[in-house]
Amino acid sequence: MTSPGAEPDPLPSRRDARMRVTRRGRIVGAAALAIVLVVAVVAVLVLLQPQPAPPAATPEPTASAPSATPTPTATPTPTPEPEETFDMTRNSIDDPGSFWVVVDKLRPLEPRDYAAPDLVDVPVPYVYAPKLRKKAADAVVAMFAAYERETGLRMQSQSAYRAYATQVTTYNGWVSQLGQKGADLTSARPGYSEHQTGLAIDISALPANCALQACFADTPQGTWLAENAWKWGFILRYPEGKTSVTGYEFEPWHYRYVGKALAAEMREQGVETMEEFFDLPAAADYAG
Repeated sequence: MTSPGAEPDPLPSRRDARMRVTRRGRIVGAAALAIVLVVAVVAVLVLLQPQPAPPAATPEPTASAPSATPTPTATPTPTPEPEETFDMTRNSIDDPGSFWVVVDKLRPLEPRDYAAPDLVDVPVPYVYAPKLRKKAADAVVAMFAAYERETGLRMQSQSAYRAYATQVTTYNGWVSQLGQKGADLTSARPGYSEHQTGLAIDISALPANCALQACFADTPQGTWLAENAWKWGFILRYPEGKTSVTGYEFEPWHYRYVGKALAAEMREQGVETMEEFFDLPAAADYAG
């Protein structure tokens, strides 16, 4: 028990100071440990992160071996294709029913009184009502229409199909006017006439101008026909300067249907008569 007036005991103060020092040491140690732990965790995280792969080494270029130059091969010369030739045997030149039949003073129709088949009226302007075989008639109609459409002018049929009996009358009429020699230059004897085939037509201007005369060649109709009739399958059968071949004087009005193929081929070759095209004897006169 402390007596009044006695000095205070210094021991409690020293104990408190030691306790405070001890607590601060613990706090400092805990903080240091926490820092160490944080640093350790950070280090582990850094070590666990994936490291970038080192860049691939660029291979050094190596010299490539020079490529071998190919040996050029000779280009083969193309073989030219043979040109298509016109088939001259496609149709008969002897059969009176053929579109290519050649009728002249050495080649009469057989039989002489042959009558053309499939005759039809030809719906074009005319002097004497025309009949022709169907294909020839259709071609005439188309040709006349083309001429009128292109020029504004007109043509007409002067004469077309003539039967054997009609040709007898026609020929005898020329003989009575010109004599037989003169008639043979102008008109065919019965059985020798192209008109009997149903494939020939005499054409004149409308209105008539130089009808059945050589001057028809100089009319607009005659000029146009000479230049264009082949497009519809017609040829000028008795051209100028070919009397020694055909046996007839120049008849710029007489057109013969042979079909587009033959008409075009004759024009292409520049051959004017059927006798020359088919290499037939000239028919300047009758055999007897």
